[in-house]
Amino acid sequence: MPLPRTVLRLPVTGRRAAVAVAALSLVAGGVAGTAQLAAADPGSDAPTAQDVRDARQDVRDRKDDVASVQAALSAATARLQAAQVEAGRAAEAYNGARYAAQQARREAKRAERAAAAADRALATQRELYADAVVQSYQMSPSLGALGAIGQADGVEEVMGRLASVDNAQAALDARHTEFTQASEAAETAADQAVAAREKAGRTEAATRSKRDAAMSAAAAAEAEAGAVAAERDRLVADLARLQGVSVELAEQRQEALEQAAQQAAAQEAAQEAAEQAAQEQQDQPAGPTGAAEEPVEQPIEEPTEEPADEPAAEEPAEPADPTPPAPGGGASAAIAFARAQLGEPYKWAAAGPGAWDCSGLTMAAWRAGGKSLPHYSVAQYEQSTPISKSQLRPGDLLFWGDSGRPSSIYHVALYVGGDRMIHAPRPGRGVEEVSMYYWITPNFFARP
Repeated sequence: MPLPRTVLRLPVTGRRAAVAVAALSLVAGGVAGTAQLAAADPGSDAPTAQDVRDARQDVRDRKDDVASVQAALSAATARLQAAQVEAGRAAEAYNGARYAAQQARREAKRAERAAAAADRALATQRELYADAVVQSYQMSPSLGALGAIGQADGVEEVMGRLASVDNAQAALDARHTEFTQASEAAETAADQAVAAREKAGRTEAATRSKRDAAMSAAAAAEAEAGAVAAERDRLVADLARLQGVSVELAEQRQEALEQAAQQAAAQEAAQEAAEQAAQEQQDQPAGPTGAAEEPVEQPIEEPTEEPADEPAAEEPAEPADPTPPAPGGGASAAIAFARAQLGEPYKWAAAGPGAWDCSGLTMAAWRAGGKSLPHYSVAQYEQSTPISKSQLRPGDLLFWGDSGRPSSIYHVALYVGGDRMIHAPRPGRGVEEVSMYYWITPNFFARP
């Protein structure tokens, strides 16, 4: 970046003014300017060779200072982004813990219902078995083996009475077996209910821990944002002084530089992705005609019965009963919903209205599209159909993970086509539509 002439403006005349002119000549004319100054009359007020060297070094120092200030600004921005990303990770970890607690509570309720049903079945079998025992006792004088033989009028009647005794005993034994099985089932169901309640308690404790961690990370990101903002103001003021311009102009220049760097990085990532997709196409096995097979588009599944989370309060509230998804609007409805939220703020664990986190936004968008997804990025991936990057189409979901395992996913966005996405990025940035490559290239893709 060429330095403005005002950088070397000196408010004096004579020798220092000549040095300033010499410095500008050096910047503009290089070696020729140096030769002219070297030939100046040493007895006049013309700058000496040392003056020229000092002025040239001053120009270099100022350039170095500008570069160091810009580097410090970049480092501050990176530090803020790292804190905000960490806050986003903590928020999704909380969403995951809350989702696990929700599942554990459901399991506990199912186990309690099963235990209650087993207790009712046991009570029924107890009554039936008691009735069978009483009947057997009441009938024993006439159904006993000796009584049956003594009262019989012939061999055939003896055999018939013995058969009745056997049948009665078999019925009593069957009732006893059923009662025993019902008792064992009730005991097993009761144990399962206890275990499910204990698990629910543990997941509730884990949820509180993750909530505290998310709140702490959000507070740390907010504090870091304040510190970085103050540091940025100081650095931009230094930049303005070094460049000899107003603070407002220095801020505009710095923002333009950062935006240009971001766009360049996004273009580079997009180019790499395109080259990788082309290579994947070449590596695909050829069909009968020798052409590479086109990826098969997966149909969008029918809505499931996963519940949605209620909007977040100051401290995020627990999930409410599920809200039925809208009938079949599909991907276009999901994208339209997400676009309607552009500019609304990020808030951890929020699922609208008016504030969102990443998975809260995609959950609500696809609810408008007719598909229920949980408020948790990992579970959204697990309940969708995995696809490759080359198969992306509008409405699909983009995911970011720390590794090649889906369990490492910590961010999700809605793909809208043309290598662009809508997402709720992180604290301090509202819902936005940007290049899918502007930040980090996503490494998981799925179709709801």
